[in-house]
Amino acid sequence: MRRYGAALLLLLSGAAVLRISLFSDLYLRYVQAGLRVYLVVSGLALVVLGLLAAVRARTTTTTEPPTETTATTGTYDGEHEGGDDPDHTPNHNHNPNHNPNHDHARTPRMAWLLAVPAAALLLFPPPALGSYSAGREAAQRAAQGVGTFPALPAGDPVDLTLGQFTSRAIYDSGRSLKGRTVRMTGFVTRGANGTWYLARLLITCCAADASTYKIQVKGADAPVNDTWVTVTGTWHPKGKLGSEEAWPPVLDATGVKTVKQPANPYERR
Repeated sequence: MRRYGAALLLLLSGAAVLRISLFSDLYLRYVQAGLRVYLVVSGLALVVLGLLAAVRARTTTTTEPPTETTATTGTYDGEHEGGDDPDHTPNHNHNPNHNPNHDHARTPRMAWLLAVPAAALLLFPPPALGSYSAGREAAQRAAQGVGTFPALPAGDPVDLTLGQFTSRAIYDSGRSLKGRTVRMTGFVTRGANGTWYLARLLITCCAADASTYKIQVKGADAPVNDTWVTVTGTWHPKGKLGSEEAWPPVLDATGVKTVKQPANPYERR
């Protein structure tokens, strides 16, 4: 079985990558949509390498010559190699500790630890980042420069991402959010003193570089942490534009509806 260890590890890793990228949208929990093709190619390459390793291991097993197990005693009758000198003893260079059945091609035991994350990804894909990650985000934001924004589409409620709402709430000198009803979707994260936030994580490349958009919600009871909700409400101005006091922006909620987590849980730049 150990002869096939490398092949099994490669096949397991390749199957895990293909399971999240080719056969589902789970890869969106970890990377941008544009990276899907690279994951698929990587998964296929791992599977092919695993099959080749399995064929090689099988070939090695079936063609291996039988192991000589008869020990040389050093007692000889008749003629010896090297002449008739009775004092001549052939040098066979036998190592008494050598195991002739030892397999140098076996997979090191430590390498099997690699199977754990691969199996976990295949059977139990980790969830997208949630309230814990959002809670670790620093509250300070560097001013990006106050300016005017394009007018919002006509009609209420206006569907916005958390990033769009945050930018307009903190940096829009034209106050385009004033008097408008907006609707946004994100997950719930709690703060101190009973406050709660609608949050969404922003990624540039993958989940490792995630940063947080969050909006304080007033006027509605807090759902359970990490619950995905769609919140409808109006902007509640606070602090000076472009200042740290304006972060996080505030929304006076008029409605909170529980929804299913979207296939793509992250916002993109």
